[in-house]
Amino acid sequence: MENANDTKFNPALFLLTGIPGYEDVHLWIAIPICLIYVILIMGNEVILYIIKTEPSLHEPMFIFLSMLAITDIGLSIATAPTILGVLLFNSREISLDACFAQPFFIHSLSFIESSVLLLMAFDRFIAICNPLRYTSILTLPRIAKMGLVFALRGLSVEIPDPFLLKRYRYCRANVLTLSFCLNQEVMKKACGDITVNSIYGFFIVLSTVGLDSLLIFLSYVMILKTVLGIASHTECLRALNTCVSHLCAVLLFYIPMIGLSVTHRFAEHISPLLQVILGYIYMLVPPVMNPIVYSVKSKHLHAKLIKIFVK
Repeated sequence: MENANDTKFNPALFLLTGIPGYEDVHLWIAIPICLIYVILIMGNEVILYIIKTEPSLHEPMFIFLSMLAITDIGLSIATAPTILGVLLFNSREISLDACFAQPFFIHSLSFIESSVLLLMAFDRFIAICNPLRYTSILTLPRIAKMGLVFALRGLSVEIPDPFLLKRYRYCRANVLTLSFCLNQEVMKKACGDITVNSIYGFFIVLSTVGLDSLLIFLSYVMILKTVLGIASHTECLRALNTCVSHLCAVLLFYIPMIGLSVTHRFAEHISPLLQVILGYIYMLVPPVMNPIVYSVKSKHLHAKLIKIFVK
């Protein structure tokens, strides 16, 4: 009898959801999703290949771009199995342990990507506000140390989450809104007090994404202040033009993240279809658009890409 109760109140799996109301056309929806994943992985791998093989691109800006590409590939690997499994094979079941592990990788990589965007903002700040000391400040050993510190931060703050989720019993409906697991949704299925999870989740978001976004904003305030002090209008536009790609990457990352967080907070008042669409945008659009934006805006990358495809 005790085992029966355990099964009732602690289900062995969660059920993922594709696109509500469009189950009959999941296979057709999977075709563009698969195409996006192919473009995403190939685009970021091409960026990594060009930066690795071209010595003239072994500069701080492109090293940070390679970090961004690696993080984007990691995010795609973390979500592709469940998203494509649901859409292609209607494989909706996911075990509790897998559903606790997947958010660990998604959130850790998201925090790392936020940190990389902060490092790229710091790179633009030094390049524009203190160009004479650019190479002496952003040395390769220092870049490696900063990347390692932020990667460890992203991983370490997320380590307690799977254990915090695992200690609960899950007695509510085990159907999730999205095709992948997120902490915000999984913990709502628990039949206990989730105050600790909520407070810890708020703390790590504030200390990672919140702090990073604030520092990015402050760096651009300083950049704008410096640029407006430039007498030449042409030089002013040229300096701002170097920041366009990074600003696009920042907006592509933070806007879907904020939108998805808001929909989960007010889930009762928002259409499930909107939550699903925002989830796909958050997971797919930034990784696929980042290499495209940088390839178009960076003359160096643009030239190397043309040479590769011409060959």
